[in-house]
Amino acid sequence: MIEQRISIGNIDPIDFYGVGNTKFNLLKEFFPKLKITARGDEIIIQGEESDIEILHSKITALLEHYHRYNMLTVANLKRILLEDNVLENPEDLASVILFGNSGKAIRARTPNQRKLVELARDNDLLFATGPAGSGKTYTAIALAVKALRNREVKRIILSRPAVEAGESLGFLPGDLKEKVDPYLQPLYDALSDMIPPKKLEDYLATDIIQIAPLAYMRGRTLNDAFVILDEAQNTTRNQLKMFLTRMGVSAKFVITGDMSQIDLPRKSDSGLTHAFKILHKIRGIAFVEFDARDIIRHRLVKEIVKAYEKEGEKEEKKKERQD
Repeated sequence: MIEQRISIGNIDPIDFYGVGNTKFNLLKEFFPKLKITARGDEIIIQGEESDIEILHSKITALLEHYHRYNMLTVANLKRILLEDNVLENPEDLASVILFGNSGKAIRARTPNQRKLVELARDNDLLFATGPAGSGKTYTAIALAVKALRNREVKRIILSRPAVEAGESLGFLPGDLKEKVDPYLQPLYDALSDMIPPKKLEDYLATDIIQIAPLAYMRGRTLNDAFVILDEAQNTTRNQLKMFLTRMGVSAKFVITGDMSQIDLPRKSDSGLTHAFKILHKIRGIAFVEFDARDIIRHRLVKEIVKAYEKEGEKEEKKKERQD
């Protein structure tokens, strides 16, 4: 347990804490694991470092709001704490997986994202498939960061198979790290939303968080780790089998992929498609199938995905008639 003190500066404590400490007490309710007291212009926080970091970022956001608008209402406070523009019900804390940088609430925002969160509580191996933009990988990484913060695991390992869509890593300049880093950039982007830059840099330097191509997993036993394999539709059967058998004690594995984006020479060789067929009945393995309704990018992405799905169905029917 550590202690941290945060100054509210020259703001009138009544304006910031509320008459009778109404706003301050509401703030305390949102962080029940922390001991929070106010002494004049100082807020004193005691508790776990990870929880204090979240509260600190929230208080910073509240102070910024006050200095910008010269006021802080209860509604303002709730909006900043809950990011109520995301939810229909701003009181819904159940959707929050964790608070990321600047106090940003990282949420399970769709039914299937919530399903993934719920199934992760009781299953050590999960498969999440669906179209681009449905949030399957982002949600999985949020679960991994939460597990690390809660000390449920000692490290996070993120991986992708090195299969490129019409490109070759061999033609990219630089050493191996420089070649694969751009390919793994989406994983870095997600982590950057959830972990402060300096801490993320430290985690990567000390291998508390590892990001590497799938080939680096061979021969390892992954204990006490939250492991995510992204773009798993581009694994072969043997590659996915190799990855799954790396699972060690106190480990949680999440495999994500998009069946419509297989870049292998023969789509039938996909290890993800094969795993769906043969692993469904094993207890402790859960499956979540995302769809276009889960897409939370630009509204046009949903329409694009639907158009491609419709065209794919037409081609399948045409192929069946020809056969």
